[in-house]
Amino acid sequence: MKSFNLADLSATDAYKLLRNVVTPRPIALVTTIDEAGVVNAAPFSFFNAIAFDPCMVVLGLEARPDGSPKDTSRNIRDSREFVVNIVDRAMAEKMNACSTPLPHGESEIPLAGFTVEPSETIRPPRVAEAPVALECTRHTTLELGNRREIVVGEVRSISVRDALVLDEEKLHIDHIGLDTIGRLGANFYATSRDTFEMKRPDGR
Repeated sequence: MKSFNLADLSATDAYKLLRNVVTPRPIALVTTIDEAGVVNAAPFSFFNAIAFDPCMVVLGLEARPDGSPKDTSRNIRDSREFVVNIVDRAMAEKMNACSTPLPHGESEIPLAGFTVEPSETIRPPRVAEAPVALECTRHTTLELGNRREIVVGEVRSISVRDALVLDEEKLHIDHIGLDTIGRLGANFYATSRDTFEMKRPDGR
């Protein structure tokens, strides 16, 4: 087995190696709103669900190359609210367009061709095309040096496309119909349609 000591690698090469092996990573298309009411939409693949009771998600955010915070970071700090829009295969190209660097105060929504609709519990809107939206409030921000931070958000509401709810009483969701995508290394992605079932030893 080939081993790489990260102390011997540049930060860029270490990041490249990490993102190529920690896969697939779910993608959060995060919508926030600034003080002028402009909606920002940005994708992040350093994202996951990390806790329940209460339900929590985590975002890994990085600053711009010049060290200034990205709009997502700034908006979450100011408003303490954000929406994680879960990305399906149909949204992939538009999600990718949201990674285009834009000047502060310019929205990615019209550039990508997305539409937004009001959230249930918070001010930032959700993306209408998303199969699922997690409305979150900021719980904690951890600053990892000058350019990186971890945002932990408490999930206040989950909205799921009607057709995906197979059993509302048991909260069964159609995972095949959900058709989420995950980030691999470089410019590659995977879908969640190739699945298999494996029972836990404790029967749960």
